[in-house]
Amino acid sequence: MTETINSNSETSTSPFEDVCHQWHQATKNLDQFNQLLTRDAKIAQTPKQLVWALNKAKLYRYVPRVAKDKQHRVPLLLVFAIMNRPHVLDLRPGHSFVEYMVNHGYDVFLLDWGIPGLEDRDLKYDDYTLEYLPRVIRKLKAITNCQEFSMLGWCLGALISTMYASLRPEDGLKNLILLTAPLDFADKEAGGFTKWVNHPAFDPDRIVEAFGNVPGEVIDTGAKMLKPVENYVSNYINLWENIEDTSRVEAWHAMNTWVRDIIPMAGAGYRQLITEFYKENRLMEGTLELRGERVDLSRLQASLFNVIAEGDHITPPCQSERIMDLVGSQDKEVFRVRGGHIGIMAGRGAEKSTWPHIDAWLGARSE
Repeated sequence: MTETINSNSETSTSPFEDVCHQWHQATKNLDQFNQLLTRDAKIAQTPKQLVWALNKAKLYRYVPRVAKDKQHRVPLLLVFAIMNRPHVLDLRPGHSFVEYMVNHGYDVFLLDWGIPGLEDRDLKYDDYTLEYLPRVIRKLKAITNCQEFSMLGWCLGALISTMYASLRPEDGLKNLILLTAPLDFADKEAGGFTKWVNHPAFDPDRIVEAFGNVPGEVIDTGAKMLKPVENYVSNYINLWENIEDTSRVEAWHAMNTWVRDIIPMAGAGYRQLITEFYKENRLMEGTLELRGERVDLSRLQASLFNVIAEGDHITPPCQSERIMDLVGSQDKEVFRVRGGHIGIMAGRGAEKSTWPHIDAWLGARSE
């Protein structure tokens, strides 16, 4: 009897001790919560080399992890949007699209547009498409000694990639992958951005005149206001409720680090985006000209893989679909993924739902 009583007394705790333990854990969690909100995670860690630079733009080549004779012959160029850092493509070790493609034998290059200063306020899509991108591609060809290449464009990077592919079909672009591409703005009721910028009171000229470049805070707030409860409330509640789940916390921290790293958009490029694309839909109407050259989508001949996020509230699917009827490509395919604008590539399920399909399609066309 005596031994039993002593054993229980060693493992049980009093109500007061339980309260103290819970208070200690809550304090610890609150401290971690604060650190997660104010400190950056280590993202974009896949080893790479800087191989080219022009103004703020930089071209990186990732260090191969597969023997040369087992690599795909055709190199891959990644082109991200101009209003965010491209690090979401290489979010964190073990959950990185770049790392995945390097491990699967691709010679991967990444174009980082950089952070525009006030001196860059006159940069337009004409410059990105016909000045920067051709130079990047010439450098890529020189390094790899391969005259063919594949290009993956995401969001506004997909818009730039599409225009380049249409204007320079003879430059060796073999495969084009578009991710959540905002191309067709015929439906003025589709998506929050389209509705806002087509309101008569919305004047992009006044914004550009006021700021020069459009501040990243303005762009970031606009994007978050498309889903304000999810972005400003639910996001943090979910973090708190899973604060003791290491895997979820690491994923949240990496994504939040990328989201917080906001950059401005060149003023002229912003004005052009709103006026010539969102309002006038020139690309789809066949009236868009860059540096005096008309962008004719029927001249796009590269094999085309068009990835559409079915739950995309930033680029609704209808903005990415009609290009399939207008391009000259004989080899073309639409791939639809359940998920949102960023989630299909950087979410927890991307390794299964999106990346293998891109690899399978591209791998068969990269020899």
